[in-house]
Amino acid sequence: MSRVSQAQALENRRRAVAAASQLFRERGVNGISVADLMKSIGLTTGGFYKQFPSKEALIAEAAQAAFGDLDLLLASFDTAHGDHATARGALVDFYLSAEHRDQPGTGCPTAGFAGDMAREPTAGEVRETYAAGVQEFAAWLSTDADDGLPMVATLVGAILLARATAGTELSEKILESTHKALTAPHGPRPGLLGTETARVGPDAT
Repeated sequence: MSRVSQAQALENRRRAVAAASQLFRERGVNGISVADLMKSIGLTTGGFYKQFPSKEALIAEAAQAAFGDLDLLLASFDTAHGDHATARGALVDFYLSAEHRDQPGTGCPTAGFAGDMAREPTAGEVRETYAAGVQEFAAWLSTDADDGLPMVATLVGAILLARATAGTELSEKILESTHKALTAPHGPRPGLLGTETARVGPDAT
């Protein structure tokens, strides 16, 4: 009889994916070794290779899990607000916040994995997983005016620059000026939130 039951093996795999999903967003895929990752959940490197054929396979699963978390977050905005346009506005408030900037490990994977994906081969499971996640995020942000990609690019670009300049006055200005541009009283430019979206607070219903 195996010393590790099938149920325990599945739980170990789940924990490894969950830890990788957070740590890869926080430190980058090359910022943590397999040994350190497994140590963080109390397992050995040998246990890793019983679960995954390679680190690349784990990266793909971790990215998929992170986008799953994003789906849950977006659904929570829809649930908390009376209509999708209001939910989109609340998402912008959160996305361009100091809290989101300072907690990349639990933040949006579109931004969290962006730097690593830019260095990935142009074909492969990891790139395909990431691209699919970006498209789903854009679809949630879409309006009658566009497919949501301009908004994704604006939000992700802003949060990446804010993180890259964290600790400086510029970082705060990036968040504030981007938020102002997207939520101005006269309405955002076409192709961003959509002309039908009014400025709303995160707790509006």
